[in-house]
This record gives sequence, structure tokens and C-alpha cells, in this order.
Amino acid sequence: MNSKIEKLIKQFAKLPRLGSRAAQRIVLSLLQDKTGRAINLANALIDASSSIKPCTVCGVLTDVDVGICEFCRDSARANGQLCVVRELSDVWVLEKSAVFHGRYHILGGLLSGVAGMTPEDLNISGLAERIKKENITEVIFALPNTVEGKTTQHYVISVIGACDVRFTELASGVPLGGDLDYLDDGTLTLAFGGRKDL
Repeated sequence: MNSKIEKLIKQFAKLPRLGSRAAQRIVLSLLQDKTGRAINLANALIDASSSIKPCTVCGVLTDVDVGICEFCRDSARANGQLCVVRELSDVWVLEKSAVFHGRYHILGGLLSGVAGMTPEDLNISGLAERIKKENITEVIFALPNTVEGKTTQHYVISVIGACDVRFTELASGVPLGGDLDYLDDGTLTLAFGGRKDL
């Protein structure tokens, strides 16, 4: 196999949820395409990687020069609710379902001894200050219903526990071991509507 093609396949295979066979199919499709998709993809990746950065407040990716995303700038979302999620894809799922209209806070992962994720690796340090500054009255945990998710949730509560807020978590509809990515809109609506205090 050509070394450049092999190198490209290896790069695609490093992406989450993409194995070597899928990476190989993608690379071959791009390289054999005559419409310029490969160049367009390369240019879009270069543009995005140079201009998109995490919001300095919540961690949502944004290309706004001020570094603050549309959720944090939207005064209508300053309703006292803050939803804590693992990653950006969770925000997209919740936005698509339209069950939440407050602000978000992306942790950037979950505590895990196996994966080597420690509290220092997560976006937690400024959370207590943010809660006070934005007059947050309810912190909603929308983390996976797994051991890592529960461990992370308990740790975050211990860090920001001194704040005078209500802590809730998603309720019915989220199965043990469940992930937001795999839940339909109806299930998410039930989970948000039936959230319970911690």
C-alpha cells in the first residue's frame, strides 16, 4: 500500500468510533472522488481547526472572536439553570430535542482510573465561581448513567457543594449505562421533566 494512503488511513482510524476498515473506505472514497470532496474537506478542517476554540465560560466550541459562545451570550438562557454534560455532542443532542433552555457546562470527560482521567483533566475549577456569578439556582447533571458518570457527578457536587443551589439529575428513561447520544427526543423529554433532586 502507498505510504501516504496508509498514513491517511491511520489518521482516520484514530477518530472515535471509527475502525480501520471504515477509515480505509472513507480514504478510498475521498481519493477516488472526482468532485473535489477531499480538497473541500481538507480546507474545511484547516479553517475549523484554526478558528474554532472552546468557549472560555462553558467549553462549547465557537468561532466567535470574543471567545464566548452563543449560549453564554444569550440573555434568554440566563434562567438560573445550568446543565452539566460530558462533551459537546451531549449539548447537540439536548439542543436537537429542545428540552432544555438554560446554559451548559462541558466537563470534557468523566473521572476514570482506567482511562487516566483525573479532576485536573476536567473543566471543573471555575464552576463554583460561575454558579455564583450567573445566579444559578439549579445544576442539572446530564451525565451517562455509568459508574464513571456517577463518580464524576458526586465529585463535582463535593467541589461546588458550598453553593446554595439545587442539584438534580435526569430521571426516568435513562437506562443504567445509558448515554445521551443514544436516546430519542421523547426519552430525553421524560428524563428532563422527571429529574430528581440529589
